[in-house]
Parts: sequence; structure tokens; C-alpha cells
Amino acid sequence: MRPAFLLLISLALAPSTAVAQKPSRQPSAFLDAGPELGARPADFSLPWATKDGPGGEQWFSLGVQRGKVVVLAFYPKDFTAGCTAEMRTFTERYNELFGEGVEVLGINADSLDTHVRFASSLGLPFKLLTDKDQAVSRRFSSAGENGYNRRTVYVIGKKGEVVYRELSFVALDPKSYDRLREAVQSARKQR
Repeated sequence: MRPAFLLLISLALAPSTAVAQKPSRQPSAFLDAGPELGARPADFSLPWATKDGPGGEQWFSLGVQRGKVVVLAFYPKDFTAGCTAEMRTFTERYNELFGEGVEVLGINADSLDTHVRFASSLGLPFKLLTDKDQAVSRRFSSAGENGYNRRTVYVIGKKGEVVYRELSFVALDPKSYDRLREAVQSARKQR
């Protein structure tokens, strides 16, 4: 067999150890891509919307968030069962999971109009970003098949470094939210 093919197979079979600092349940070669813990992700800018409407000309930029804790929640599609459950849980448990001074962002390829309707239907207290071509999602190892994101979550600390990542966030598993809460609380204590 060809060496490149053997490397790909060995990567696919090797367990991932970077997912939320625990092994992944589904080993895969692409799960180990994206910003590692301790890395400073490249800046990006994306259009956004809230329940009150689109953000207009002012795009969200990761680079200007230094000093804040930022939660990037990549998810497949607005108005689907799993995504609705995840975003509803974020909203219902917002103060417990995040609290003041934390910038929470949902990211997928849906349009701003769809984001406005989705955010309004759930009363979301945070921005939804549109990554239409999934360029940012690919950089965070979150772009999935058929133009839909995989459900992944990153926490960027006050110094702009990845302090937590879960590349297989499970919207219906309370333990996923517990790990996220602990990561955010730890990041909030950073100086």
C-alpha cells in the first residue's frame, strides 16, 4: 500500500485526545484539525443577526474580543431538532453556563434572515453568525458534509487562546453542557 494511504488509515483509527481534553467517541482524521488548546486562532469577520434583526454593516470580528471570553458554537442548521435543543438550552441556562462578559456566538451557513427568525422564535440572547461558504467553519474543523456544520464548541479565553474545544458536542447530553460551563468558568477567572 502507498505510504500516504497508510498514514490516512492510521489517523482515522487513532483516538483523538484533543477533544475536550478527553478521547473522542468517534475517531476520525479530520477531528484533530482546527485550533489546538493553547493556540491563538486566526481572526475572522462574519455578518451576524439577533432576534432584533441583522447586524448591518458591522460584522463580528474575533480579533477585537481580546479581554473577553468567547464561546463559538458551530451547529448544523436553524430550526432542526438538535440545533433547537442546543440553542434553547444555551438560552434557558445562559446565566449558569456563561454569565456576564462572555460573548456567545452560534455559527452556521444559514442566511441572516433565517437567523433572525430562528433567534426570534427562541428569544436567543446572543448573536448568530453566517458562514455561508463555511470558510471559518473549515478553519475550526467544524464544516461537515453537504454544507452543514458539525456540532462543535470552542471557548476562547481572555488572552485570545483556545482554552477548551469539544469537537463532538452532544446537544442532548447534560455532560456536554457541564464541561462547557466548567470551561467558561475557568476562562472567566483568567487574568
